[in-house]
Amino acid sequence: MKKFFRRVLWIILIIVIGFSAYAFVSGKTFLFTAIRYNFANIDDYKKFSNNEVAVAAPQPWTEAADYNKLAYPDTLNALLEELGSVGLLMIRDNQVVFEKYWKGYSDSSKSGSFSVAKSITSLLIGVALKEGKIKSLEEPVGNYLPEFKTEEKAAVRIVDLLTMSSGTDWNESYWDLFSVTSEAYYGNDVYATATGVKMKDKPGSVHSYKSGDTQLLGLLLEKATGQSLSDYASQKLWQPMGAEHPALWSTDKEKGHTKAYCCFNSNVRDFARIGKLMLDSGKWNGTAIIDSAYWASSIKPCGIIDLKGKACDYYGYQWWIDPVNPEVFYARGILGQYIIVIPSEKTVIVRLGEKTSKIRERTVPKEVRYLINWGMQAGM
Repeated sequence: MKKFFRRVLWIILIIVIGFSAYAFVSGKTFLFTAIRYNFANIDDYKKFSNNEVAVAAPQPWTEAADYNKLAYPDTLNALLEELGSVGLLMIRDNQVVFEKYWKGYSDSSKSGSFSVAKSITSLLIGVALKEGKIKSLEEPVGNYLPEFKTEEKAAVRIVDLLTMSSGTDWNESYWDLFSVTSEAYYGNDVYATATGVKMKDKPGSVHSYKSGDTQLLGLLLEKATGQSLSDYASQKLWQPMGAEHPALWSTDKEKGHTKAYCCFNSNVRDFARIGKLMLDSGKWNGTAIIDSAYWASSIKPCGIIDLKGKACDYYGYQWWIDPVNPEVFYARGILGQYIIVIPSEKTVIVRLGEKTSKIRERTVPKEVRYLINWGMQAGM
């Protein structure tokens, strides 16, 4: 028995030494961090360095006269509890009509939003376009990032990044420890990771979901504005929209680059402001925040052929669209973070949680379908 355990210990030691040698020799030292933290969680902002997205003059939400008296189906509640929900909010006609929290969370509790940040980054592109800091979506990315000035990369335009059709070889694998997505999440040089991609397809020809495309948008914005993404978001979104609590946007290291594709951390009530802005055509209380034409294109299916050979009818400029109800659009995070906008009902729904269903109906997660139906029926 002692010989057996000794042999096992030696095998483990050899594996550890081999893994460590590979990490150091290849430069992939992020692997140590990835193993330490294992899987992504909604409180990962506590593990990373963060920039604050500051507030100015808060504009609290008004609670409706029938606050929390809205019909709330048992089937919806059961599904949301099964999927580890921590917060749920419905805004209708600019008033809070329903909210519910689990696991000790409240209206001020921060939670990671993962790829909801992609939609926020898209909004900031719309702001920069309106301000003239970005001249056109047809501009080459190389106008801002020197790594895209030559060879095949020179053909990549800003609009190609927005529609996830850059043509790069980014490996969007969340569970592969060695993937470039893991490196971006756990590494400390997201600029090198994002710009180090190679070309695989002709830009604009294939829609393929890639976090790297959004990260390039974030890096491009920092170059175009001369500000960190968090400062720009604070000045152009968080403060004008009257957010009540500072948000945190994670960075690759202290004073490093913002993780534009993920890691915007806030609460349900402040996330709902993003939904209200989009519900009101990119305006806040009548004042345009983003370019109106950009807003319209953001929530229109890009129509680019996807990996299944079909025209994409579910994705615009970093916003998801419901092919069954094309007026409905939403921001989406990998663990079931959603900002859902239902224009016909003047409704915004925010859900934060720890899991998402594996069931999809034409790209729409099961819980999103339930929430959309709830939002539509609640208005009847």
